[in-house]
Amino acid sequence: MATLPNPLPALAADPSGRSLGLGLPLGRLIDETDDGPWHEPLLWHAEYAASSGAWTALGARAARTGLLPVLIEVGGSQGGPEEWELMPGEMSYPGDHDPEELLAEYWEYAIGEPDEPDAAVAPYDEAWPGLAPGPGSLPADPDARAAETADALLDEGSWFKEPRLALVPARRSADIPAAIGWTGPLNYEQDVARLCAVLRSWEDRFGIRVLALGFDRLVLSVAAPPTTGDEAEAVAAEHFAFCPDTITQGDHETLREYAEHAVRGKRVWSFWWD
Repeated sequence: MATLPNPLPALAADPSGRSLGLGLPLGRLIDETDDGPWHEPLLWHAEYAASSGAWTALGARAARTGLLPVLIEVGGSQGGPEEWELMPGEMSYPGDHDPEELLAEYWEYAIGEPDEPDAAVAPYDEAWPGLAPGPGSLPADPDARAAETADALLDEGSWFKEPRLALVPARRSADIPAAIGWTGPLNYEQDVARLCAVLRSWEDRFGIRVLALGFDRLVLSVAAPPTTGDEAEAVAAEHFAFCPDTITQGDHETLREYAEHAVRGKRVWSFWWD
C-alpha cells in the first residue's frame, strides 16, 4: 500500500512526542505483523484505558503531524493489536478501487449465499440497487462529530472493555484499517483496502470516520446519517454488501428492520465479521 512519510519512528527516541508537538501519555509502538516485525511502526497506542476527552485532546494536534486517531479495543478474546494478524504487506491502495463496483461485487456474492432468504434483503432483490445518495452537504463537521461520538461511547462504557487511544499514519481516516494491515474481515475480504475504498465513499457522502477497531469489529462515527426510511434502506443495502454478517448474524432479521433500527438517524455504524 502506498504510504505517507511515517512520523512514528521519531517516538522511539522521543516517547512523549514533544518534537512533533504532541505530548503523549505513556504508550507503545506496534510493528509486529503476521510475518514478523514490520520495517517501521504501524501504530502507537496508549498504555492506559482511554477516557472521555482523550480523542479531543490529542486528535487535532496529531492530525497535523500526519497521525490520525482511532480507538483500539485490547480487551477482547484476541487481545490487542500485538496479537492481531496484521498484514500490511498484503494490502493494496484504497484509491485504486471503485467503491460502487466493489459493492456490486459484494452484493452479488452475499445475495448468492445458498441459505440467504430473499425476504431478508427486501425491498431489494438479487439486482444491486446502486449507491445511496448522500445529503449533498454535511450538517456537522466529521472530525468534530468523531470526537463527540468517541467521548459519548467512552462515557457510556458499554462499547469497549479496554479501549486505548491509538495514532496511525494515514492519508484519511477511511484508510486506517489498510494502513495497519488489519485483517478483521479476512474470512470475507483478504485485501481490506478494498473495503477502505467503500469507507472513502462513505466519508465523502456521509462524513464517516473510523472510530474504533477490534480484532474483527469496525466502528464508525457518522456526521450525516440518513433521515428517512427510504434513504436508510438504501444505505442498509450497502452495509449488507459491505458486511453481510450485519444482517445474517445480527440482531435484526431483515434489511428493512436493520435500516430502521441501526441506520436511520444513527451516528454510529458498527460492523462485525465472523
